[in-house]
Amino acid sequence: MKKTPAKTASAKKAVGKKTAKKTASAAKAAVPAKATESAEKAAPAKRAASAKKAAPAKTAAPAKTAPATTPTAKSAAAKTAPKKATAKKAVAGRVAAEKPVAAWKPESRTALVRRARRIDRELAEVYPYAHPELDFENPFQLLVATVLSAQTTDLRVNQTTPTLFAKYPTPEELAEANPEEVEEILRPCGFFRAKTKSVIGLSKGLVESFGGEVPGRLEDLVKLPGVGRKTAFVVLGNAFGRPGITVDTHFQRLVRRWRWTEETEPDKIEAAVGALFPKSEWTDLSHHVIWHGRRMCHARKPACGVCPIAPLCPAYGEGETDPEKAKKLLKYEKGGFPGQRLKPPQAYLDAGGRPAPPLGAVSGT
Repeated sequence: MKKTPAKTASAKKAVGKKTAKKTASAAKAAVPAKATESAEKAAPAKRAASAKKAAPAKTAAPAKTAPATTPTAKSAAAKTAPKKATAKKAVAGRVAAEKPVAAWKPESRTALVRRARRIDRELAEVYPYAHPELDFENPFQLLVATVLSAQTTDLRVNQTTPTLFAKYPTPEELAEANPEEVEEILRPCGFFRAKTKSVIGLSKGLVESFGGEVPGRLEDLVKLPGVGRKTAFVVLGNAFGRPGITVDTHFQRLVRRWRWTEETEPDKIEAAVGALFPKSEWTDLSHHVIWHGRRMCHARKPACGVCPIAPLCPAYGEGETDPEKAKKLLKYEKGGFPGQRLKPPQAYLDAGGRPAPPLGAVSGT
């Protein structure tokens, strides 16, 4: 059967279209092939160039290769690194300044003795006017005042005893006193019933056993009601001039902070600390330590930033180390406030100390 001219023309057109499509696809395929060829030819040159640039870095790099980072990550790390290093140094410096306790090394017995005595010498220069902070005019008044000072301040005792001694000036009169009247006088001191029993009892003991006189021996004093070793040493050291160590709460706290001893019982603390000093220095040592505890090295927040013995103290940093903030923690004459005695020694007044106000007066503190 013969094809018509129309069919022949359409067949030719279809063949032409197919040929054009094949030619176009071949042209498109040729472009990537050429690009791939040029890329393959250029690759060795690029690798050689990058190898030359990377060569110094490889030489300087450590044995272990670090993971690859983008330029953005590298620049960010470079900016962050100095800040982190500065922050770490700042923290380390602050910790070293505030907490050198961990760096304190164990010391020999000889080193401990030397450090302890140096601390006492430094405190003697800071408190040359240190004295017993209870008002008294004779051994009997000091004995009674010391018994009353338990569980209260010397200031409160000093504000109370003028009335007591005005009414009962001798052991004989206090021994015969009406307990209820004495209780009313001693009420501001706290534990007034127990303290009334003690002061009346020790007064009777003085009258019955010592002719109304305060004995000057430790073994006699501790036989009196309400009188222990601490009270006895206060009386012996300050009324009779016989050396003794007064282990009160301030003394216990400070000698442990200074690592003079690890003992916790007063008798053992007394023996351990006494072995570090000549006996002749015991009374003044007690004053220096107690004064420092009351004025600067407080129980809750020591004023470390203004402490004169900071370089010698293993516990430096437990309190406020900023000098300006530490100054605000000082008490009594160091802080510009009245002291604890209504009638302090002249040396204390000459040093800038102020007498305490009487009971009921406005102290200004």
